[in-house]
Amino acid sequence: MDWIQTFSGAKFRPGAPRPEDFAIADIAHSLSLLCRFNGHCRCFYSVAEHSVRVSSACPPDHALWGLLHDLGEAYLGDMPRPIKLGFPAFEQAEQRLVRTACEAFGLTWPMPPEVKQADDALLATEMRDLMAPPPEDWRLREAPLDGRIEPWSAEQAERAFLARYHELSGGA
Repeated sequence: MDWIQTFSGAKFRPGAPRPEDFAIADIAHSLSLLCRFNGHCRCFYSVAEHSVRVSSACPPDHALWGLLHDLGEAYLGDMPRPIKLGFPAFEQAEQRLVRTACEAFGLTWPMPPEVKQADDALLATEMRDLMAPPPEDWRLREAPLDGRIEPWSAEQAERAFLARYHELSGGA
């Protein structure tokens, strides 16, 4: 079997994605149920909530990219950065999938550096607010954002993700 069944019941081939196969409802639902940091945070904190927060930290012209920057995880799962670095084939598959999704959602490739900067600022904020004290410095390039993260439920994260998508895409 070379496909997965999505939340909506569709067949999705992660190894051979097509732009028409991406559904925002499937992405929002899946990311709302995926916990950041492989679940090693103090409480449940979803990739969907992370994505909404990254989107809000981006300049307006990159906010949709910020929202969708981790959409590959809806189909491939979330692999933490330190592990992903050791699996170049996984990273290539993820990039192929995200590049195809860019067609589906009208995004330019590659991801703008402003999105990476917002993602790194969120990582610093998440480390401060959601993780145990680190055993050593994470060597992050960005400072944490103002305000503290109070994690949402999976249902809240899914609704917020979809609302942000519709706000940014003009209701499409």
